[in-house]
Amino acid sequence: MVIENRPGAGGVIATEAVARAAPDGNTLLIADSNSLIMPHVRKLNYDPRSSFEPICQLVSSPQILVVNSASPYHTLADLLDAARAKPGELTLASIGPASLPRIGFEQLRRAAKIDMMFVTYPGSGPTVNALLGAHVTSAFTSYAAASEQIKGGKLRALATTTASRIETFPDVPTVAESYPGYVADLWDGVVAPAKAPKETIAEITGWLTSALQDPETRQKLVAQGLFPAVTCGGDFGALVRKQYDEYGRILRETEIKAD
Repeated sequence: MVIENRPGAGGVIATEAVARAAPDGNTLLIADSNSLIMPHVRKLNYDPRSSFEPICQLVSSPQILVVNSASPYHTLADLLDAARAKPGELTLASIGPASLPRIGFEQLRRAAKIDMMFVTYPGSGPTVNALLGAHVTSAFTSYAAASEQIKGGKLRALATTTASRIETFPDVPTVAESYPGYVADLWDGVVAPAKAPKETIAEITGWLTSALQDPETRQKLVAQGLFPAVTCGGDFGALVRKQYDEYGRILRETEIKAD
């Protein structure tokens, strides 16, 4: 297997290249949740629902809601109660504007009926630095960006955005424990151009699922904040369609635009 990196336009360049590739199963794309956001904010030459054959979701990359360790908020309820008591005063930082954390923020804002200000930063590093400097009240950031600061006692984790608790932070509750159905973690998966041969897709599915069952592979992924979450075929396709529709609805209702 040859890995070809094609950066640019938030992943659009690579995604379009695979959409146009011959549907023989020899050209694959590592896609993520953000690929379902871009079509709603930019005019593209592909559709994530029909231009690709979903093969497998591979890993989940949790987002964690964190505060500075000096913060008075020790639980998710503490933060949300304060947001209700001081509407518009508390802030939550993350990457954006048209990003999965922003969508996760809007989902939480609606579910909890709070009024908080979303503050956009150009990356996870600046987001974490802003929180460490107490420039913002809280932040949504990736597990990879926050885990060492949490373990070192500089940040406090209030909740994760996954459907269930993550194995490396078993004492940190999920948002879904307070608001059932809430999920806003980033996933990575593999897709092929639409109409790729079924027998080829089946063979690739077998390779991927076998690799992610290997303990050494799993250990290396978890160390990077990537938690194996294998969902293949029709179930992966259903997830793509559901999230595409949900993200689009939130983006339209909040009138969030890309930079």
